[in-house]
Amino acid sequence: MAGRKKSTTDLSDRLLRCYASAVHDVLKGMGHGNCVLPPSIKALDPSRKVAGEAYTISGRVDRTISKHESLHRWARVLSKVPRGKLIVCQPNTYDIALMGELSARALMVKDTKGYIVDGACRDTDFILEMGFPVFCTHNTPADIVETWTPDEHLFGQPVTLGSVTVRTGDYLLGDREGIVVLPKEIAAKAVAETEHVISTESDMRKSILAGMDPEKAYLKYGKF
Repeated sequence: MAGRKKSTTDLSDRLLRCYASAVHDVLKGMGHGNCVLPPSIKALDPSRKVAGEAYTISGRVDRTISKHESLHRWARVLSKVPRGKLIVCQPNTYDIALMGELSARALMVKDTKGYIVDGACRDTDFILEMGFPVFCTHNTPADIVETWTPDEHLFGQPVTLGSVTVRTGDYLLGDREGIVVLPKEIAAKAVAETEHVISTESDMRKSILAGMDPEKAYLKYGKF
């Protein structure tokens, strides 16, 4: 188990040094062009990237639930998510926030890589101050109390955000340009190929700055 943990951590760190557009191009070339989450899901702090192995959660609106039960169930979510993962949430509502300050702090203690939600966030000043990476569609002061319940029996099961399905074990990279999903079966290969692409782009950049004609640069490096 220790070896596997090191491997996934190393892959997450390598992916974090990449950028979304390069990963997208590599995935498209591998036949996985449908890999970009909706552009409405943006970084709370555009200067902060996120990368890691996904763990998926989901839930739904339930206005019959009590204050205690709604908060208790959410606390149980935070207790159950595995350490060191990137949480991907499909709340199936845009009316309430599915991330806030105390939740972010609880996840940080578990070495969570970040939190991606097809929905809202609140307590944004606190979250920005603590530096926890959150990608969301918008902000709202509305919370989950007496409003929302997690589908705990579906945790770890595939969730769909826009046209892209994310599975636990897939890898994601998010930056200013958006979020790309790397299927777990090809994640290591895609990261290695992206690293090669970035190295090639660096050589091409140097050649262009040194005065190489753009057409000749393209014909030599096969990129632009």
